[in-house]
Amino acid sequence: MKITIAKTAGFCMGVRRAVEMVLDTPSKYNSPIYTFGPLIHNPQVLDLLSEKGITTLTKVPDHGEGTILIRAHGVPPETKDQLSRAGFTVLDATCPRVIRVQVIIRKHTRKGYTTIIVGNRNHPEVVGLLGYAGQNGYVIAGTEELKALPVFDQAIIVAQTTQNQQLYEQITRWTGKHRAHYKIFNTICNSTSRRQIEVKELAHRSDAIVVVGGRESGNTRRLAEIVRETGKPAFQVESETDLNLADFGSLNRVGITAGASTPNWVLRRVFRTLDKESITKGRALHRAFFTLRRALLLTNIYVALGAGSLCFACAELQGFYDHFSTVLVTMLYVFSMHIMNNLIGAKADRFNDPGRAHFYQKYKLPLVLLAIMAGGYGLIIAATMGVLPFTVLLLMSLLGLSYNLPLLPDIFTKGRYRSIRDIPGSKTVLIAIAWGVATAVFPALVHINGISPATVVVFFWSTALVFARTAFFDILDMQGDRIVGRETIPLLFGEQATTRFLKLILTISPLVLIFSAAISLVTSLAVGLTVSPVFLYLVIAFHEKGHMLPGIRLEFLVESGFILAGLITLTWMVFN
Repeated sequence: MKITIAKTAGFCMGVRRAVEMVLDTPSKYNSPIYTFGPLIHNPQVLDLLSEKGITTLTKVPDHGEGTILIRAHGVPPETKDQLSRAGFTVLDATCPRVIRVQVIIRKHTRKGYTTIIVGNRNHPEVVGLLGYAGQNGYVIAGTEELKALPVFDQAIIVAQTTQNQQLYEQITRWTGKHRAHYKIFNTICNSTSRRQIEVKELAHRSDAIVVVGGRESGNTRRLAEIVRETGKPAFQVESETDLNLADFGSLNRVGITAGASTPNWVLRRVFRTLDKESITKGRALHRAFFTLRRALLLTNIYVALGAGSLCFACAELQGFYDHFSTVLVTMLYVFSMHIMNNLIGAKADRFNDPGRAHFYQKYKLPLVLLAIMAGGYGLIIAATMGVLPFTVLLLMSLLGLSYNLPLLPDIFTKGRYRSIRDIPGSKTVLIAIAWGVATAVFPALVHINGISPATVVVFFWSTALVFARTAFFDILDMQGDRIVGRETIPLLFGEQATTRFLKLILTISPLVLIFSAAISLVTSLAVGLTVSPVFLYLVIAFHEKGHMLPGIRLEFLVESGFILAGLITLTWMVFN
């Protein structure tokens, strides 16, 4: 079964802004924190806010304290004033697209215009918009209701931002013929329009569409309606638990889309469930390969093999040929540290990869013991190589173990930056540096008891690869990381800026290798190893265009870039 995810599926700009605002509020404003009405129409997000102690108010109390956020759908202006008078600090999380409609209505109401809103009269966005129209506001659901209204001397027509584009076009065409003096504003959000056009196209080339979103979400329901209008079945689900996998047994092509208030982590769970089901019902060889890949990734064995392959390549680049022990130590170190990182990061994995979170929760004790044994054995081997290699590996291990520990008292940090983890972007940078030292510097310390210019070049190449790999995974996990308060590089600089930077360093690093080989600073292996950064560049570019979906396949492919470096090195050795 081929699965395709719509490009515009998931959080729209307005919903993302509202969720980010409410998650940032506890660290910036006074408690308690409230939202006026459900922030968005998604039960998973609302449950998450409830867990964080952020509650929902549905009525304006006589007296209040703390901070309250206006929901993404907006509220009537008098409601906002009442909340301020009650004593709340009011933050407006209304979607900017909705604010635009509010401004249009308020401007024309002051000039005496009647406002006609095309939408659901009970939807909170429409209730808020009516508040700006005063006594001269009407809500219609179709052309017949518009015909039934009196003919006004001056009127405007606007749409609920998540309205059906085709319906609104029918209404505006009729208005142009029969009420030509009315002003018409196309206020349907661009994201909504693109989402509806895309799901229609996706339905034509699929056997069925899964629409993911809250049952109270109007734009999610409209997506399901558009699919059914094409004659294809639409399965509307709130999460992967609502899927009836028996419905997909005979399907060859399935599309997935999601409403504007559906988080990425819910969308990914649905995809992973369907992807696993398609493999389970596939050929025995495919099932076995999927199970093997998942086991290698969950246990970090594949990551350790990748680290060993990278160390092998780095050693050969520097001209070190007796490298079995250094490769083994690197594998043991990375294996140990990544198990510990996954155990520590289980909170974020609850959203980013619930399967991995469950695995680490279930086998927590044996995994801890395995990490300690691997790390300890690596240190024992390093001790036989000399004082300097042992000291460096010991310091790196201690640094990794102390990542989450408070190192400074509150009196010096004022509650911030107590541990290394609290430094924004530290995780990605430190993982890249640690891999760079283990794969490039450690072999040099063992063989020449120091570092050379070749070591610096190889360290840069190795660190650039690992940084790109780790930051790319951070891009995939942005929503889960934001929820648990992780300030990763993509969250600091944005997804697009981070992606551009990763492409830049993956372009520079092979050029550095080629130049270094040209001046005989590193071995001729450098020419072949330019393939690894190019490979990772292509994976990121293809994912960016929607050709590679998050999941086991993508994760395995990214980690395979390091295995590729080892295979290239082995081939070069055979021919040299």
